[in-house]
Amino acid sequence: MKFSKLTLAIAATLGASASFNAVALDLYVDTKTKQIFAEPGRGRTLLGEFEKVGTATAQPKAIVSAPAADTHAEIAAIKQDLEAKTTEIKALSEHAEAESAPQSVHVKLDDGIHFATKDGNFTAGINGRMQVDSQSNLDQNLVGQYGNYISANGVPATLNDGATLRRARLGVEGTFFKNSFYKFEYDFTRGNGLNAGGITDAYIGHTFSKPFSLKVGAFKEPFSLEEATSNRYTTFIERNMAVNAFVDNMNTYKVGIGANFVQDRWLVASSFQTEGVGGYSNAYGTNSLTGSTGSAINTNGGVNRNGGGGDTSWEVNTRVVGTPWMESKTKFLHVGASGSYIAINNNYLNGGTFSNGGVIYSNGLASNVDRSGILSTGNLTNSKDLTHPAAHEVNNVIRFGAESAVVYGPFSAQSEYIQTNLSGTGYNSTSLSGYYGYTTYFLTGESRNYKSKTGSWDRIKPNHNFDLKGGLGAWELAAGYDYLNLTAGQVNGGRASLGKFGVNWYLNSHVRVMANYVKALDINTSGAAAGTQAKAWNRGDLDMIETRVQLDW
Repeated sequence: MKFSKLTLAIAATLGASASFNAVALDLYVDTKTKQIFAEPGRGRTLLGEFEKVGTATAQPKAIVSAPAADTHAEIAAIKQDLEAKTTEIKALSEHAEAESAPQSVHVKLDDGIHFATKDGNFTAGINGRMQVDSQSNLDQNLVGQYGNYISANGVPATLNDGATLRRARLGVEGTFFKNSFYKFEYDFTRGNGLNAGGITDAYIGHTFSKPFSLKVGAFKEPFSLEEATSNRYTTFIERNMAVNAFVDNMNTYKVGIGANFVQDRWLVASSFQTEGVGGYSNAYGTNSLTGSTGSAINTNGGVNRNGGGGDTSWEVNTRVVGTPWMESKTKFLHVGASGSYIAINNNYLNGGTFSNGGVIYSNGLASNVDRSGILSTGNLTNSKDLTHPAAHEVNNVIRFGAESAVVYGPFSAQSEYIQTNLSGTGYNSTSLSGYYGYTTYFLTGESRNYKSKTGSWDRIKPNHNFDLKGGLGAWELAAGYDYLNLTAGQVNGGRASLGKFGVNWYLNSHVRVMANYVKALDINTSGAAAGTQAKAWNRGDLDMIETRVQLDW
């Protein structure tokens, strides 16, 4: 007859506690009924010799065995095993307690690199992007009067072929005690003194209630659907000309305070922002053209305010957007409007000669590597002195924008119109404007992803990631028209229109390959000063093929 090791261990343990008046006793067990007897009999098996512990006046305390010698080793092994299991259970309990503690940190890697405490009070995410671009100029037939323009230093009026690292950013964002949030991002391709050496977003904020939040620091102006959309998620490699000229090229990352009121299907975003001093020297425009003598206009490519006196420029912006029709996340209509008032700072020397400041509107023709400003107003504030007391001076700018987009399954369409009104000496509500429209279609069935919190486009997640087992990733086709007019009244920045075609291949949600074909339909720079590079582009033919390989997280 065999008994469990646990039964023997219990018997041994009980036996160890006995210490007085023992009487020897043989015990037998019935092999069928498992009853224990003090006498032998049919069907009974001897268990062994046991002792009864107790006194005549005391109740029996225990019955213990005197097991055979070969069971002692088994009992010792059982005790060791129990001790090991107890230690293991204690360690697991301590680990579980630590994992469930409010301050414990968890790492999530399925959509980037994210850290969060168990109670959700503290979060941090590491974000970044790399965009490797190329540009091939298929045709640069410059047929104008100055088509063979060559600057004083021998540079011809043509766009360069080549490749570049368009953006290389690294940042961190997260929350403190759930309601306070922050973001800091640095672009290593912008570390040339512009925009404080490469800083893009750098702000802290607080969510006071579910719909309302405030932030302070450097952040994007709330203006335009395409500008609100991260360059990681734009359909074409370069933003459309009106958005670039009137928003992005003026360094949209300005310093100030912003307020957001967000509901499920609409939002209001507003800001009071200003250009920072020092490194933010191109906050109100870029210009890479050269003058008639070949000398560079604004060598650093922007409006330079270093060494100037007086206040910096400031602005008030508001953007209101919503989805009046939303059948589902893949069938909806987006509409919105933006407005800005910008007070421009102009600095003069003691003699009245213009020193620095002003504003410039300039833009290339959707080029992504050689982004020379083919259209440019030049600085809209220029010199005045004692003999010419009334030159041109922009004192304020008012911008208006209208936006719309529709998504219907794999099909989408988007359009925007932006108008910029100039006021000041020599300008009587002079209006510059531009617009664009394009359509997209996913051959693999996906839909554009909309983020209602920001009223902008978000990350595309393919139905099937690319692999060598038949996964195609997501394939998107796009076609659009783009128009910009920088000529009005005394302003002769030129006009241009483009046709664009694009193919986007999303290998997965974080890797994308893009190819664009850009065709200049019309370039009119006839109003530019004679002998300048801008004049050389007039009625020119431009055809470009652009590519991008992008990784972001």
